[in-house]
Amino acid sequence: MSAQQYPSPSHSAAASATPVASAPASPAEGAAPAAVTRYAALPPQAREPLERLAAQGHEIDVVRVTFPDLLGTDRARDILVEHLPSALGHGLAFCRAVYHTSPRGDTVDVAGGLDAGLPDILVKPDLSTLVALPWEPGVAWCLGEATDPATGERAPESPRGVLQRVLDAWAEYGLIPVVGPELEYFLCEEAPGTPTGWRRYAEAPGNIYTAGLRGDPERHLLRTIRHLRDLGLRVTAGNHEYSSGQFEINLDHSEALDAADRGFRFKAAVKELARKEGKLATFMAKPFNDEGGSGFHIHLSAVSDTSGENAFDDASATHGLSDLARHAIAGILAHAPALAALQNPTINSYKRFGPDTLAPWLIDWGLDNRSAMLRIPPERGAASRLEVRLGDASANPYLVIASTLAAALLGIRAGEEPPAPLEGYGYDVSKAPQLPASLPAALDALVADGPLTELLGKDFTSSFLAYKRNEVDRFQQHVTDWEFGEYAYHL
Repeated sequence: MSAQQYPSPSHSAAASATPVASAPASPAEGAAPAAVTRYAALPPQAREPLERLAAQGHEIDVVRVTFPDLLGTDRARDILVEHLPSALGHGLAFCRAVYHTSPRGDTVDVAGGLDAGLPDILVKPDLSTLVALPWEPGVAWCLGEATDPATGERAPESPRGVLQRVLDAWAEYGLIPVVGPELEYFLCEEAPGTPTGWRRYAEAPGNIYTAGLRGDPERHLLRTIRHLRDLGLRVTAGNHEYSSGQFEINLDHSEALDAADRGFRFKAAVKELARKEGKLATFMAKPFNDEGGSGFHIHLSAVSDTSGENAFDDASATHGLSDLARHAIAGILAHAPALAALQNPTINSYKRFGPDTLAPWLIDWGLDNRSAMLRIPPERGAASRLEVRLGDASANPYLVIASTLAAALLGIRAGEEPPAPLEGYGYDVSKAPQLPASLPAALDALVADGPLTELLGKDFTSSFLAYKRNEVDRFQQHVTDWEFGEYAYHL
């Protein structure tokens, strides 16, 4: 819930993030010569990034190649470094149905998967993103690019590819979107004998916006932000959030693809670090009935690809926002019902919504107003930006950013103007239309939004809709503990 902190330098292309690299470490005595021997037979594209890490004291013998599925969950393979040339040349073969696999391990019948005989995708390591894992000696981690071997093009379901497609459209306008992600999550500890097997970590009331032992007696947050810093994710700060066991960690702003990469790696890393501690970190939207949910807010601006100046700033305009910024706001509001399908992508997501939750419920915008779906932080000049508060923490970072940018660009193309900003406290249905109240309603809105689905890619949208409709069908056939408690004794 804390505001994204923007440093004083301008939002310029030069200030945007460079490829992820581990923080410098003191080289171990003799580490580089040993590494030179190990990596000598590798081609330069593999040898050079490994030698860079060796010079920082990290001698790597395994590379973990990771890519996101439709949910934003990390899928991966560990490769011994001597086999990197093959992975770089041919790529790593994965069944395309990895995009169609449910959290319970079922393969959903999505076009191009089961009906096509479960064909492959190829994932090639992107060694420009290679970083040593601080908690896994000898292992380096990089992202992978997923392609369709039949066409050589980006795999249609690839969330990273969807974002790249949208960024290509922004580039036609000479604009570079800049994004700062904010994510919340719950940390849980084992609770044998309870219905879920988990309870909130460090249960205690009132530890809102705190740091230290009061809300975090085992120092989870300190260990986590230090590891994430060493991972090169450009973490800026972290704190205990509203609920027991809930934390928020902020990431610095950067160009949109880099921000999405860091958001994806952030979620994967936090969950892995919790596993090391015997705990569960969950980015589920609302895991507990008696507590609020976890959000995924993004701070969005854009810079000119020639001047590097913030294109959302105009001191002479109403509210200090440029025409471009106002059109972007209008586009996000206009396409908000469809955006909900991608940014609130689970059955559970819609249990986070509602009046007085500080989660969006209505389609509105306001000036420094946290009860609005889209908030304009008070800074202007180089820090002018929009804060889009629609997403919840369960959402795929690539799809949150891609869909927001797509809606904003559609507003810019159309030259639309937003309505008057919200004044006072929101959640008044007489002032603004309501967001979809369920996942099925949001999926219907996505189907109906032709311009947005066209920009995101029709093949991707078709797969996403089929996958999510299956989730709805499975839930509607499942008997919940609420139903048993409500009906079994009296009926």
